[in-house]
Amino acid sequence: MSESNHAPRLKTIRFAIEPAKIALFKAIVESYDNLATLRTEDPKQHHLKLYFSADMEAEVRALLDSLRARFSIRELPDGD
Repeated sequence: MSESNHAPRLKTIRFAIEPAKIALFKAIVESYDNLATLRTEDPKQHHLKLYFSADMEAEVRALLDSLRARFSIRELPDGD
């Protein structure tokens, strides 16, 4: 059996938030152990990307929805 059959599928969500709120947003996301990893995709435009297992998509989307208004989250098309 190939190991690639057991590898989790990785999904991403690209979005933008206000620069002053990025550190707090990152702290909140990281407080959920193993839920998602946040990376800065374009620091000049304040574009971020969440990486997560496909199995966790519902939880990640629920977290984003709960934070959307507080952080003025604007989802962006995936650049991949």
